[in-house]
Amino acid sequence: MDSKKLYALALNPWIVMGSLAAGFALGTLAPEVGIQLGFLGDIYVDLLKMITLPFMVSAVIFSLQRLFREGGTGKLLWRVLMVFMAFSVVVAILGALTLLIMRPGENLSSATMQTFGQIVGNDLNSSDTVMSLQGTDAVKKSIGFTEVLLSLVPTNIFSALANGDTLKALVFAMLFGLAVGHVPSRISDGLTHSLETIYHSCQTLVRWLNYPLPLILFCMSAAQLGKTGVGPLQAMIQFVVAFFVASAIVLVIAAVIIWRRSNNSFGQTMNALRGPFALALATRSSATCMPIMIESLADRLGFARSRVELLVPLTVSLLRVGPVIYYVCATLFIAQLYGRALSPSDVGIVMAASVLAGFASAGMTGLVTVSLVGMTCTYLGLPFEAAFILFLAVDPICDMLRTLVLVIGNTAAVSLICPKPLKI
Repeated sequence: MDSKKLYALALNPWIVMGSLAAGFALGTLAPEVGIQLGFLGDIYVDLLKMITLPFMVSAVIFSLQRLFREGGTGKLLWRVLMVFMAFSVVVAILGALTLLIMRPGENLSSATMQTFGQIVGNDLNSSDTVMSLQGTDAVKKSIGFTEVLLSLVPTNIFSALANGDTLKALVFAMLFGLAVGHVPSRISDGLTHSLETIYHSCQTLVRWLNYPLPLILFCMSAAQLGKTGVGPLQAMIQFVVAFFVASAIVLVIAAVIIWRRSNNSFGQTMNALRGPFALALATRSSATCMPIMIESLADRLGFARSRVELLVPLTVSLLRVGPVIYYVCATLFIAQLYGRALSPSDVGIVMAASVLAGFASAGMTGLVTVSLVGMTCTYLGLPFEAAFILFLAVDPICDMLRTLVLVIGNTAAVSLICPKPLKI
């Protein structure tokens, strides 16, 4: 079979969904076998993470250098700010409206509430209650604006690269790229060629890793369901459905924006988004989707490559629409679960706090991302600790949706920031 046909087959949406369904079936029927297959997914994600940082650093430095030589930097940055603010607000509003209309945390059956109690009771720390008889209780440290700013600045870029700190590496790449853009061409041309070589090599590696994607999806989904089982999913099904509806609304709006901005037919636009869609589901890592996002926007949809190569890493790291909508939905679900009535100002606080928590989640993955729901609950005095394990139980599914919203949503944001491509 031709390599192009094989590549298209690996990213076919029906193949992707079929692989996920087969993996879920195996994880349900033979959980021990599914868990044993999990190592293949771990190896695959590690290979992609290996490529992410060199790709991002080379792309940002190279793109900023070229952008300064072409001009128009100030106008572009202003457009970036406007799109970032608009996307964050719209996503937060959509998440809040979905939860307020569907109300998944209210009127739950007694069986569901009993299951919740059993899940929380299975927390290993629940039986180890410690009471402080002397002194004062330790104050829980919250993430403030100062801590967020400090987390942006790398004290040692080599340490940041070694630890896989994407946000700090991005800040370094942007500052270094701005400086390189002011260096005369006769001096910086050698670095430019080296960065371009690294960039294209990383893209090639990612393209190679897309070929076994259906097999990886099968193994990863089987391992996840084998570990968690279907019990937690059944108990949290109303929240998962509500979060799925909110995510689906954002995805549809994002797809329409990309279609209208790209000057392509709707079918061509959907075909171009197959790669980012499949890789987001497979890896649950937005950073590893950056090369294929750039390929889709620049090669398949026709947007200016010099802009795309700069904006994709920037949006993935800073425009955290996936976590934002998750934090809004999770916080409102907890409020409904505990019977807390919320005023319009309370809902506004939840949305604002979710945007801040989303920004703070840059560079975080998995359980650390979920734990930031506590940051939004703090503003309303909601007890997130007891509900934390409930969200951990269904996080593999929610993580897929978060990553998918972030990847496709950021693709739409880049299409709005970039000039419209000319019709062919």
